[in-house]
Amino acid sequence: MKPEPRFTLAATTLDAPDAHELAEFYQALLGWPMRKEEHGWVEIAPPDGSAGLSFQTDPLFTRPHWPSTRSEQQMMMHLDIEVNDLPSAVERALALGATVADFQPQDDVRVLRDPAGHPFCLFTHTGPRA
Repeated sequence: MKPEPRFTLAATTLDAPDAHELAEFYQALLGWPMRKEEHGWVEIAPPDGSAGLSFQTDPLFTRPHWPSTRSEQQMMMHLDIEVNDLPSAVERALALGATVADFQPQDDVRVLRDPAGHPFCLFTHTGPRA
């Protein structure tokens, strides 16, 4: 019998008008080193070698609209980033170029937008870990 193929998530890729600019934002936010850089493409990842983030330049990129509406480019995914201090993490993200989203659906989560307009959430872990 043929063995099952192995699947490993290597990265999540975000499109942007400028891959290098967006990669620099997330590199500063997460503190991850650059793994690969070439024209229109950048990869960053945590030092432990686990899955990272990739960025590709898309000249036709359209900023997503969130919350979704039928007439605007919908958000297809977002990043959830755990932090140890929500107010100071929001302050740091804003200093790096993020903006706070108008709609905030939860008190213990802050929805922000990266410089390309992708929504991402900052949160602190509450309760026991599984």
